[in-house]
Amino acid sequence: MIDIQKIITALDETNHREPKVAKLQPSAVLVPIIERPTGLQLLLTKRAEHLKHHPGQISFPGGRMDDTDSSLIETALRETHEEVGIPNNKVEIIGKLELQPTITQFMIQPIVGIVDSDYDLTISYDEVDEAFEVPLDFLFNKKNQKKSYREYNGFKFPVYSMPYQDWNIWGATAQIIVNFSKLLK
Repeated sequence: MIDIQKIITALDETNHREPKVAKLQPSAVLVPIIERPTGLQLLLTKRAEHLKHHPGQISFPGGRMDDTDSSLIETALRETHEEVGIPNNKVEIIGKLELQPTITQFMIQPIVGIVDSDYDLTISYDEVDEAFEVPLDFLFNKKNQKKSYREYNGFKFPVYSMPYQDWNIWGATAQIIVNFSKLLK
């Protein structure tokens, strides 16, 4: 079973690279870990169906950096509070994962945080249809990480998906999870 101390040690040992100046839009997501008696869980959201970009997709709470954000950590925390109502004082930031560029021109900085297990959800239905927890052991199990290939602008690239109950976790969210799982191996 995965534990918090193993995650903290792996994040501390990561040779984290700072984002380079690029034409990609800086953004951040919170990778929210919740400790439960049954093991660690990740909190994920289902984006609202009426959104212009990525409607109905499974994602981490997060979004693009605002001019008022002093850092990408602040972006991740602000977006988490806006989307699911978890305040900053319920989140302990423990590290960053490697940057994740997307084909939609975003550079995502995943920020790993431990969320108090007694958090209350207040979903903003303008942005999110629902939020749910998934066992980290399930997501980090290689058997549950389905790999396929897609073509975009003449290039083939790997795409991961992780079907879980009624949800299909794929795209950048699944790639962040796979990268995180590799960090702990």
